Amino acid sequence: MRYFLLLFLPLLLSANLYYTSNHNKELLLLESFDIKPSFIYDPIMNKMRSGDGNSKNKIFFRAMEDAYIFIPAIKNILAKYNVPQEFLYLAMAESNFSTKAYSSKRATGLWQFMPYTAKLFGLKIDEYVDERKDFIKSTKAASKYLSSLHKRFGKWYLAAIAYNCGGGRLSRAIQKAGTDDLSVLLDPRKKYLPKESRFYIRKIVALALMGNDEQFLLHSEYEYLLNRANAYSVSTVKVPSGESLKRIASLINMPVKELKKLNRHLKYDFVPPYAKEYDLYIPYIKLSEFKQNYKSEDIKNIYKVHIVSNGDNLWNIGRKYKVPYKIIMGFNSLKTPRLKLKQKLIIPIDKKHIKRYISTKSYHLVKRGDSLRSIAKAHKVSIKSIKAYNNLKTNLIKVGDRLKLYE
Repeated sequence: MRYFLLLFLPLLLSANLYYTSNHNKELLLLESFDIKPSFIYDPIMNKMRSGDGNSKNKIFFRAMEDAYIFIPAIKNILAKYNVPQEFLYLAMAESNFSTKAYSSKRATGLWQFMPYTAKLFGLKIDEYVDERKDFIKSTKAASKYLSSLHKRFGKWYLAAIAYNCGGGRLSRAIQKAGTDDLSVLLDPRKKYLPKESRFYIRKIVALALMGNDEQFLLHSEYEYLLNRANAYSVSTVKVPSGESLKRIASLINMPVKELKKLNRHLKYDFVPPYAKEYDLYIPYIKLSEFKQNYKSEDIKNIYKVHIVSNGDNLWNIGRKYKVPYKIIMGFNSLKTPRLKLKQKLIIPIDKKHIKRYISTKSYHLVKRGDSLRSIAKAHKVSIKSIKAYNNLKTNLIKVGDRLKLYE
């Protein structure tokens, strides 16, 4: 018996040390959210954490694997804005780290911004870009938003809940409950918060605990993720307006498909034409190749997106932009000259004609409180012309709509 104890005592001590160390890490993680230690025993959160076996774990690890290249950048941005790095898992809860995630409510990107909130925090959404899919700019916007919510409510778990259900909804819940204590707000009988929000904060904490559990990672087939997330990162390079992703990819010997994954905010294969220069993201390991091979050439053409309207044909579109219609056909891989209403054509415009065509002042992004009457008055155009340009049958418009005002 003594021999048995001597044999297994080191293992028992090691297991106890691991348990103590891991438990302390878990409590520190809860503290980063301003959550009381007792929450570690929350049954619903722990059920989410343990999941339903391998299938749940595979979803977790697949998301981590897909996002490995930009996780370090996200952590750095959160730290810069004094947001706990554990809020990385809020993005995971929102989108599974997918920059192309899209919801039925029109929320898009890594942090699932709605159009109005995105605009409020400086993200551009237009014909050429949707910066909600820009993992750098959207993370900066999310950090500013979370910081403002923390300043308003005073605790990080409240900022996370408000991110989900809105500040007004959370304020009413706190007022009704008479406290901002998490255990009270999560009461399933009183229902101070919507069910989605009660599960939301638990999901973020469960994911953060999984992601910070080294033993959980070590005993999985994804052990390499422990070091990989720190080894890879992204560099920002500036390129001139109209620059092509295809050209950049060839210069740094990278598949254009992989380059597009890092730049999903670009709606086309080129950077927007209205900026003198624009940020592009490449893997850090490709930065030296970029510096060696990239030369800021005088781009001969810049690109305009033309939306086909009534009466359009390739000949008059070509005449308008001073581009032979055969070039438009080739550029858009058109087999016939037939066009469809609202079809999008990419037009390569000679640089000397650029100023005439790249203006974004001919569009208006609908904000809260806007009406066709107020928009028409502000831009000195008629309601009738706005409706005609945008094929509107009624005067109803929605926040986030982009209305064409004139050519």
